[in-house]
Amino acid sequence: MKNWKKITGLALTAALALSLLTACGGNQEDGGKRLDEIKEKGVFTIATSPDFAPSEFVDSSKTGQDQYVGFDMTLARYLAEELGVELDIQAMSFDACQTAVSMGAVDAAISGFAPSDDRKENYELSIPYRASINEIDQTLLVRKSDVDKYTKPEDFDGLDIGCQNASLQYQLVTEQLPNAKPYIIGDLGVGALELQSGNIEALAVAYGNGVQICENNPDLTLCAWHFDYQSIGQVVLMAKGETKLAEAINEALAKAEEAGKYPEWYAQAMEDAKSANAIEVSIPDEE
Repeated sequence: MKNWKKITGLALTAALALSLLTACGGNQEDGGKRLDEIKEKGVFTIATSPDFAPSEFVDSSKTGQDQYVGFDMTLARYLAEELGVELDIQAMSFDACQTAVSMGAVDAAISGFAPSDDRKENYELSIPYRASINEIDQTLLVRKSDVDKYTKPEDFDGLDIGCQNASLQYQLVTEQLPNAKPYIIGDLGVGALELQSGNIEALAVAYGNGVQICENNPDLTLCAWHFDYQSIGQVVLMAKGETKLAEAINEALAKAEEAGKYPEWYAQAMEDAKSANAIEVSIPDEE
């Protein structure tokens, strides 16, 4: 597994400068050079955080690039094929995925990213893709023994709610449970353990991921209350100004949707996530 090193304070400053530059147009007036560079190298490099089954996780029976599986990873391999290049998957933390795009360390990030105003401002976003349609898109996990305690927002007042930093779930917790206390977790596997141990009272998750976690942890269950949110799908993140790459990605995504590939990929991802070899791996930032 390739470990992407923690971005230092100096690098973060550089990333911010790059973000500001590209946001103002910078050298991207021609639609960016990234697509040409990808085709010249013959490699499409993406960042992902493999701790989010069934979207992205690890098959422990495999090694190298093959170990990264899930809906998003199938999607990434499809995009590379459509671009006519090889795929290079770089595993890193969820936060680092976004910074790596801003710094130009990767071509794109594919890790269950929801479109948001902040991301639209700072990145090029693909058209949305949606793995499956669920009536409830964003919800909470609670201990099965406590399920009757949590039926309305007020029931979470003053309580610690686990969520990943810079995630859609963090946004929903702060907006819709304003009297709760967001509790930042590194990955959802750790979040499930924190919930089981009583360190937090709920864990904010995407519905499909929540179902998968409950299957592997029968003492946890979906909360009766859920966030008021209807997903339009996930997006691929690219550096601001890389419109030619975004156009190529969008063309491939539209082709996949028209061919009806998403349900097939999602069904396979759900099946793979049930395997004893399926694990969610957190890639820690190095100190």
